[in-house]
Amino acid sequence: MKSLFLRFIYLGFKIYCFIFRPVRMGVRVMMIQDDKVWLIRHTYLNGWFMPGGGLKRNESLEQAARREAKEETGAELGEITLLGVFSNFIQWKTDHTVVFLCKDFKIIGKSDAEIAELKQFPLSELPEFVYPSHRKLLEEYKTGKIKNNFGEW
Repeated sequence: MKSLFLRFIYLGFKIYCFIFRPVRMGVRVMMIQDDKVWLIRHTYLNGWFMPGGGLKRNESLEQAARREAKEETGAELGEITLLGVFSNFIQWKTDHTVVFLCKDFKIIGKSDAEIAELKQFPLSELPEFVYPSHRKLLEEYKTGKIKNNFGEW
């Protein structure tokens, strides 16, 4: 029932985006340890994603990354580094996403209700339905050659 409600809310958000064409700022965290990455699956979206979300008022990028990682994975992050800044212009909105890399974290809690599943994958065996821009960045990270740390994704 909660999943159906979240899907309904997400549909409302898409209608809002169509009408108002918002400009949004968000964060993602590439959480990697022992050549494995933690990915999430939302209750209202298909596919696997790096944890992240939108900024709140009066919140820094770092604070948002730490909050989103804790909410979506139950992780306490140690040192994080800036990996890149990316933009996309799909679904009638302008999204700018700042991606951080974290190799120093501990999963100490549980994910919140919007997360259907949290799972760790070897970088060499990513699941089939990883969001395309996330897959591209993870594959570039795996080879040690991130082509651009900015641009459209």
